[in-house]
Amino acid sequence: MNSDLTIKKVLHMIENGEASAEEIRQGFLREIELHDKKLNAYLEVYKGDEKAEKSGGALAGIPCAVKDSILVEGKHCTAGSKILSNYTAAYDATAVSKLKAAGAVILGKTNLDEFAMGTTGENSAFGPTLNPYDDKRIAGGSSCGSVAAVAADMAVFALGSDTGGSIRMPASLCGVVGLKPTYGRVSRHGLIAMASGFDQIGPITKTVEDAAIVLNVISGRDPMDSTSSPAEVPDFVKELDKPVKGLRAAVPKEYFGEGISPDIKISVEKAISVLGKLGIYVDYVNIPTAEYALAAYYILVPSEVSSNLARYDGIKYGKVSSDGDSYIDSYLHTRAEFLGPEVRRRVIIGTYTLSAGYYDAYYLKAQKVRTLLRKDFEKVYKNFDVIVGPVAPMVAPKIGELTDPLSAYMADMFTVQANLVGIPAISVPCGTVLIDGKELPVGFQIMGRHFDEATILRVAHAYELSR
Repeated sequence: MNSDLTIKKVLHMIENGEASAEEIRQGFLREIELHDKKLNAYLEVYKGDEKAEKSGGALAGIPCAVKDSILVEGKHCTAGSKILSNYTAAYDATAVSKLKAAGAVILGKTNLDEFAMGTTGENSAFGPTLNPYDDKRIAGGSSCGSVAAVAADMAVFALGSDTGGSIRMPASLCGVVGLKPTYGRVSRHGLIAMASGFDQIGPITKTVEDAAIVLNVISGRDPMDSTSSPAEVPDFVKELDKPVKGLRAAVPKEYFGEGISPDIKISVEKAISVLGKLGIYVDYVNIPTAEYALAAYYILVPSEVSSNLARYDGIKYGKVSSDGDSYIDSYLHTRAEFLGPEVRRRVIIGTYTLSAGYYDAYYLKAQKVRTLLRKDFEKVYKNFDVIVGPVAPMVAPKIGELTDPLSAYMADMFTVQANLVGIPAISVPCGTVLIDGKELPVGFQIMGRHFDEATILRVAHAYELSR
């Protein structure tokens, strides 16, 4: 196996008879067997499934992985939590059913921070996923397993979910492409909810072109998800080669202040200079409310978490503790025994901010900040086509370096804004930084207008080809 096995190349191999779909599947299963004991990217591998066969779909015979918060019928779906360790999905998520219809071959389910709550991938009940570039470092969260599987050549592509950077953060730290579509572009039906007003399924791939191919397949209105959009879905692949000369890119000054590593700043500034060479007009702008985005996010998301996770009480959903003499005792023991510390922390924060005495002071104020942030982004998009900057303020930290919750939350400073505003955003590799003898990847973020994934993919593709 090798890293240039993109969707396009695997399809070409199958079409030309260089390898059968089943031979390719078996090759990836061997890679998983060789490398995953160390990396812990997969929670379950589907070795005994039906053989892959050539079909006529856009992803015919392409081996992929699926984050273990996205349902695959008849398979376990744990959401990285002990409380769902015995749960088997009764149906496919809409995104999964679309992958299957396109001929994709699912290799297995991948690790994640419990209920997608985390920046590092260390909050899984089944152990952390390690970074393929340095196994002493994190892969990033929460879609850690999906990203590590693609980066380590244990899948051609993968599905993840992004609530505040959960696709883009690990993609940046592991040197792959990660796309968060516009909220509503891809159905959330069959995605175990963390924060319903923020979650979005998206592709993790080796190239921008692969991201466009997968997005073509999984996008579109779904009657099973009332928040999915009826907006027309363009052919993202056909849009890739349109010229980028004359486009306008905004660089928020706030993204290069306190908190960003000098190495990251240098790498991202080099990427921005490449855009200028491609004929894209680049200028610096102000987004005044950007500094409040992280605080607003960590009030609004825990508030939704406290509501969404109320169902995991040992009665309606999930495992039940054997301790407790009453319903209340059983409820308390179940949540204490089977939910991890980060999940409990966010439930408590969310319950607090929604309580009668604090709703106006915290939740309502955070919603107002979200509205102001949207207005600030809209002002920028009146004069610019994309907004660019860093994905993460640092390269992949070592395991255990971000155990302080506040430090982990601060790592999301550049990614949460796209989720608060609901716009599409992509992380594309923009170089490496040498630390402790290891070349560690850096990601470059490109954000676009609502439902304008075509433009950010176009810019990312042009940048990728120019490197």
